[in-house]
Amino acid sequence: MENGDCGADIEGGFFSPGRLPQDYPMKIVWKKGFIRLVLVGGILWMLLILVASLFHLWSCHSSISFFSAMCNKESKLFSLMDNMGFTPKSQPQHRCQIPLAKDPDKIVIPKGRTPDTIVKNLSYVIEDEPLNNNFQSTPLFGGHQSWSQREESFKLKPTMKVHCGFIRNGGAEMAPADIKYVKKCRFVVASGIFDGYDVPHQPSNISPRSKKLFCFLMVVDEISLDFIKENVTVREDDKGGKWVGIWRLIPLKHPPYDEPRRNGKVPKIITHRLFPKAQYSIWIDGKMELIVDPLLMLERYLWRGKYTFAIAQHKHHHSIYEEADANKRRKRYARPLLDLHMKIYRYEGMDSWSPQKKTISDVPEGAIIVREHTEMSNLFSCLWFNEVNLFTPRDQLSFGYVVYRLKGLFEFFMFPNCEYNSLFVLHPHIREHSSRIEWVTNWNQLKGNGTISNKGKDWDQASGKNGNLIESRGGLGLWTPYPGNLDSVALPPVTRTSKAG
Repeated sequence: MENGDCGADIEGGFFSPGRLPQDYPMKIVWKKGFIRLVLVGGILWMLLILVASLFHLWSCHSSISFFSAMCNKESKLFSLMDNMGFTPKSQPQHRCQIPLAKDPDKIVIPKGRTPDTIVKNLSYVIEDEPLNNNFQSTPLFGGHQSWSQREESFKLKPTMKVHCGFIRNGGAEMAPADIKYVKKCRFVVASGIFDGYDVPHQPSNISPRSKKLFCFLMVVDEISLDFIKENVTVREDDKGGKWVGIWRLIPLKHPPYDEPRRNGKVPKIITHRLFPKAQYSIWIDGKMELIVDPLLMLERYLWRGKYTFAIAQHKHHHSIYEEADANKRRKRYARPLLDLHMKIYRYEGMDSWSPQKKTISDVPEGAIIVREHTEMSNLFSCLWFNEVNLFTPRDQLSFGYVVYRLKGLFEFFMFPNCEYNSLFVLHPHIREHSSRIEWVTNWNQLKGNGTISNKGKDWDQASGKNGNLIESRGGLGLWTPYPGNLDSVALPPVTRTSKAG
């Protein structure tokens, strides 16, 4: 009886199909189908992400400007793929290890100065010359350099006298206490802040030996001095010197130019004129925090290779025409004036950079310059500054031109860009644009006959108000009749290899 009941239970009991829900087969099918759908959808989604990632990676190395412009090498995706080893190793590194000496205390400083073999006696024009039959105009900081004087300055001779800023009564005057202080400075780390753009950033990794050896000089205008006092502690010593940490502030009264960027080129390019007793100088832009001992920098970039001038290669551009194109895209100066500047250089024989040239690049990263102040190095700095004074304030456009005009006689070390990026920590400017002329896109706007519609967020703070966009004390070569026909000059074509400027 029990066995029979048991068999009946097995036959028609718990496992009996008769007791399963009627929709049970459909649920099984639905669950299996849903799982397959999820798996297929997930695989397709992963494939889509992979294809998009590979396309992004390919666009970063494409020679086609349309696709290369899509690349964002600062994105997290690119960084992740780079860390995973998916980016080609041929790509230039953003930062790399600098082959520095290990101990600043063991560095042997060369005795004396590097001999001058080409230019042996260099002097400067300090009185502005009358124009138009003894008519005396207002003195300009850079002087009224004529086209013939400019041409003559590129002809190297043992004894030379050239324009190099600091025309008497032209502006940029130092206080007597600062003049006295800088006379003792043989080794200088120089920087500058103009138009209230930044506050001083304290350098790090500075050895006790370098702290004793170097003067750290921060050149500022009066606007920036007030701004610095409002934002950081400024200490004043018993001799009237003003200090922010290790930096001695060097205020300049009466800015020589209307345009703040052009004012900043004074301490940057003609450092030897501000600090005439300095034998060695390292310039670093005010937005940067130096993180390498300056004595190690002199050994690496000057003494090891027996150079007197060192500057970094630009990360993206080799040709000045590429750099000018990037300047226009990033609103760094009036577009028609940038074009005119480049047309003059093209008329005077400046070709686009090519691997056949003797220089690594025609475009430097100008934010760090390492120099021994020899006569030849000083002459180059003067000629470079004269171009910046005469044309646009974009000094990266003029550097390669001056090298070209000196026909290879000026030797310098252009070091890798990845080393340059390992010398500092970058702090962004408080604002990007300094003057309204940077928004100008055509001649009508520049002359006040057109409306500027693409105004940026810095427009209200920028200089050049009251409708006057044309500089009155700098860039005058762009408004002086040029002794040549520029109408037929065509600028070389530019391939945009990066969206960065």
